[in-house]
Amino acid sequence: MSTHDLYVHKTEAPLWQVPASGNARFSWDYDDGRDRLLALYQKGKDKQWDGQRRIDWDLEVDPYDPLGTPDEAMTLYGTSYWDKMNEAERGDLRRHYASWQFSQFLHGEQGAMVCAARIVEAVPDLDAKFYSATQTMDEARHAEIYGRFLHEKVGMLYPINDNLQSLLGDTLRDSRWDMPYLGMQVLIEGLALAAFGMIRDTTDKPLPKQILAYVMQDEARHVAFGRMALRDYYKQLSDAELREREEFVIEGCYLMRDRLKGNEVLENFGIPKAEAEAFSEGSEYLQLFRQLLFSRIVPCVRDIGLWGERLQRAYVDMGVFEMGNQNLDLLMAQDEEIAEKLDAERFAAEETARTDEVAEAIAEGARDSGPTGD
Repeated sequence: MSTHDLYVHKTEAPLWQVPASGNARFSWDYDDGRDRLLALYQKGKDKQWDGQRRIDWDLEVDPYDPLGTPDEAMTLYGTSYWDKMNEAERGDLRRHYASWQFSQFLHGEQGAMVCAARIVEAVPDLDAKFYSATQTMDEARHAEIYGRFLHEKVGMLYPINDNLQSLLGDTLRDSRWDMPYLGMQVLIEGLALAAFGMIRDTTDKPLPKQILAYVMQDEARHVAFGRMALRDYYKQLSDAELREREEFVIEGCYLMRDRLKGNEVLENFGIPKAEAEAFSEGSEYLQLFRQLLFSRIVPCVRDIGLWGERLQRAYVDMGVFEMGNQNLDLLMAQDEEIAEKLDAERFAAEETARTDEVAEAIAEGARDSGPTGD
């Protein structure tokens, strides 16, 4: 079935074209480059994987409860709209929310793929080009996986959120080579990592848990790449140039905060826009969700050297300033560990199942070939 047949409402033209500016940069310096970045490049090569094989696509998914979302986490919970819904309607609402979340993940991953390719083109250093090439492949795999999950398991897609599209457009239109790093590696990828992690750590559904754990294993490298490259470069910039980047971060963070409401879902259920906005703003779960989503962004922004007074005030206003003290290296190590542990558990269970199957076959064969008597 065509993707456009699965969208909840008609989208614009099938292609979104963003005018590009800036230079394609070639480097004739083939020296070894920076050790840390080359080590990350080697890890990027070593950690390539096939989404068709590593993920167990035979796992069943209930499209009306794809993520095991509890009632309390639903924006309408406790409202008159929720009280009037029967179980089937509540299941339909869960399906729409899961579709909305994973659709934004899908669109964001395509954006990340384009931005990574842009970095290959625009970044002046060859070691960064090498790593970005591995990331482009990673993002293609992620878009493939999220697209398959939505097509085969949920059967419904939402168009890209306006605020996400706006940030992607701003990131790609900027001619400065560091902006795809800042917009994608730091803001969009950082927020995506936090969103993935919250669902990964709370869902009791094995397929989405696998998808998110394995994707996060890649994304942690991507954020590390952005940190390394930008931290080195921003040490060279003037105060005025740093302020320009901080303004971009402030605007992007407000856009991303406002993106994470899912009002499109409520409006799709016939709830007026103003009421949908009020329900989203009043939801304690969503308030906590939006705050935690900056757990990866704020410490990364601070780490790369963007920590001016106006930026700090913006984070105080958002209620996320204290997250600047998060240990990003520890978070990324945990992402790696969770994915490896999930692999170990899955393969151990499969090995046990195969052993039991072989033992049963041997026992069956022994019974069939036993003495028959005279």
